[in-house]
Amino acid sequence: MRTVCIALLLSLLACAPAGASGAGDDELDRFLNARGLVDAPARGIPAPAQAGPAPVRTEPPPASTTYPASANQPMDRMSELVVAAMGALGVPYRRGGNTYDSGFDCSGFVRAVVGQTLGLMLPRNAAQQAAATHQIERTELQPGDLVFFNTLRRTYSHVGIYVGDHKFIHSPKPGAAVRIEDMRVNYWDRRFDGARRVTGQAPARAPTQAATMPAHVYTNY
Repeated sequence: MRTVCIALLLSLLACAPAGASGAGDDELDRFLNARGLVDAPARGIPAPAQAGPAPVRTEPPPASTTYPASANQPMDRMSELVVAAMGALGVPYRRGGNTYDSGFDCSGFVRAVVGQTLGLMLPRNAAQQAAATHQIERTELQPGDLVFFNTLRRTYSHVGIYVGDHKFIHSPKPGAAVRIEDMRVNYWDRRFDGARRVTGQAPARAPTQAATMPAHVYTNY
């Protein structure tokens, strides 16, 4: 049943770019809130308006819109990545952890999911992962992309996986577990550090901090 629910959720996420809003948000929020998988909506984010009776359509519906997959990665592979990430919901945080059995910290979670689904081994900490992936604009985010935050007064100190409709999944902090949160919440919005795309190729230019970040530093808030 869990797999079916995740598959239904992905049907909403896969077709929603970062700028999308409306019915997709409403359906996603209901799905996640019903299962306790996401924090309460941020204060100041308007709730979706109550929909009135659906108008009678007098002409054929427009053709469905599709969005391109992340560069060099077919959309089904990125969907697999999001499914794998969703499969870790509830796995407890563990500093230095990088397996489903032992638990995850933020970068260990991303590394495990990307390795499992795309066969690519990212570096161990968040700053190095930012350096090893390609920078994109926030408006270009698609499910499966990586999102970075400054949670330790240090750039690229936290990382998660974008799942669509302004939501991301991550392993947040000691005492918590892998969960989904809204990037529009004030805490995350103010600390957003940038977005990256996993392509399997070295980026043209990497953040300068990552080259000097020691491998043993685990980067979580």
